[in-house]
Amino acid sequence: MTDIRFGTSGWRAIVAEEFTMENVRMVVRAIARFVKRHQEDAKLIVGYDTRFLAETFARESARILAEEGVDVLLCAEPVPTPVVAYAILAERAHGGVNITASHNPPEYQGIKFSTADGAPALPEITREIEQEIERIRQMGDRAMPSSDRLGRIHAYDPREGYLRDLATKVDLSAIGRAHLRVAVDPLWGTARGYVDRLLREAGCAVHVLHDHRDVLFGGGAPEPSAERLAELSRVVASGGFDLGVATDGDADRFGIVDRGGVFVTPNQILALLFDYLCETRPWEGGVARSIATSHQVDRVARRRGRPVYETPVGFKYIGELLKAGKIILGGEESAGLSIRGHYPEKDGILAALLVVEVVARTGASVREGLERLYAQDGRLWSGRIGIAVTEEARRRLQEKLHADPPTEFFGRRLVGVNRTDGLKLLFDDGSWLLLRLSGTEPIARCYAEATSEADLEVLLEQGRIFALQ
Repeated sequence: MTDIRFGTSGWRAIVAEEFTMENVRMVVRAIARFVKRHQEDAKLIVGYDTRFLAETFARESARILAEEGVDVLLCAEPVPTPVVAYAILAERAHGGVNITASHNPPEYQGIKFSTADGAPALPEITREIEQEIERIRQMGDRAMPSSDRLGRIHAYDPREGYLRDLATKVDLSAIGRAHLRVAVDPLWGTARGYVDRLLREAGCAVHVLHDHRDVLFGGGAPEPSAERLAELSRVVASGGFDLGVATDGDADRFGIVDRGGVFVTPNQILALLFDYLCETRPWEGGVARSIATSHQVDRVARRRGRPVYETPVGFKYIGELLKAGKIILGGEESAGLSIRGHYPEKDGILAALLVVEVVARTGASVREGLERLYAQDGRLWSGRIGIAVTEEARRRLQEKLHADPPTEFFGRRLVGVNRTDGLKLLFDDGSWLLLRLSGTEPIARCYAEATSEADLEVLLEQGRIFALQ
């Protein structure tokens, strides 16, 4: 049996292979015992997404938690990950168990564990849970529960509370005055009835795609990428919509399609939103981005006199900076963000509404707003590729990532090296390259950024060659 390990955002596996009811029981029992060690009268939120058997796994998770003496608020319907974060804080719970595989392909399912602050569990916590899983595995899951008291299970619906809270963080009045036409694509996921409802109530004309449950997600991953949002792009272009917004399977990631059906990358949106928040919100603080995220936001921060915080990949690290009050926005190139005063968890619903607010208040399209930003800060081009690696190639690359860095890279002059997460090489013209090995797949991820689109393509190819040499 394969060891159960938590990745950057929980534990994920293929249903009926590793994601089995037996393994779910072990993981949830381990979470219960971890929580009970720190809080005897513990209470946890249990949520789930729209995937195959998600509600069944959630009900069994609630039963195991109650057996371990944990009180449970079991969500009555599929809920977005940021709504679980809201519920933890609103109900003063001691954490949350969320049955979701987020944007993974439909054959996957997973478990996310959030702590009492609403944030994704940090590595030191998930390591402790992994150790508890191993103890349970060795003893057998038939071991006696750790509590003499049975917990109580209550049905719970956090939707209305979350929507009321979100309405205090977005300028819905400005959105309403603009009378925008917006296409919304929840990708068959948990955000159905969230973004579209608030926009309709604000006064927008809204058209919704994929507004029903489909456990196969239309035959692909519920990821708001350019490829998976091709239909939304066609609808925005052919229907003359001002904007298209999307969320992934558990609504912690966002996707933006501008007027005319043009997809806008998360890296570009982060820079646009940070600049906008600096202009419109009376907040002090900087911006946080993962090591793999564009430095375009750094240029905005430099112009605005704001600090930049670089983190390893994983929103939990950005969440710590939000909790500390050091930043007004934190985000990742993988389309996750949150803002000051919100939860220390990425929220695709919030992100989508903020972009609509930008368009409503400025009267400009997303790309027009970006052109104004580039006129002040210059433009950077960013991208990433996945590189399939054999076990031998993986071993060689692992050695390279920990060896002394090269003195030059295909004729480029190095001015810095960052090993926060993988190997990041910074060059004298402002371009950079990052190589990381995937923890779950036999691939290396290569991220790069350059001052021209042509040089970006060259740099990505140089990264591929370096990884496979």
